[in-house]
Amino acid sequence: MSHRPEKVANEIKRILAQAVVDIAKNINAGFATLTSVRISKDLQNAKIYISIYGNNANPTLLISELENNRGELRYLIGKQLRLRAVPDLKFFIDDTLDQIEHIQSIINIVNSKKNENDFSENSNQH
Repeated sequence: MSHRPEKVANEIKRILAQAVVDIAKNINAGFATLTSVRISKDLQNAKIYISIYGNNANPTLLISELENNRGELRYLIGKQLRLRAVPDLKFFIDDTLDQIEHIQSIINIVNSKKNENDFSENSNQH
């Protein structure tokens, strides 16, 4: 099993991380972080996942701007990596943290209801 796709994905992440931050800052879309890169086995397609934070976070604007700058971002990759062909880039919002918060809030609700039930059962016994 080849580790090349994983190595290329890590290098793309390293190369594009600051560019993503800069683009988000330039358009006031919020604080962005490149969270992960997933690349196809043939190295032709790369999915770039971005987290975005802040009161003025605008994921739609950021994805649109990244798509508009796709050529320049591919150029950065091509300049720094020796690849037969620079992969096509597709950008996505990474909502993992939102999902974690949602799951945690559900767990908190379940735990508080369980604690209420435990309390009421204990008070009925006395």
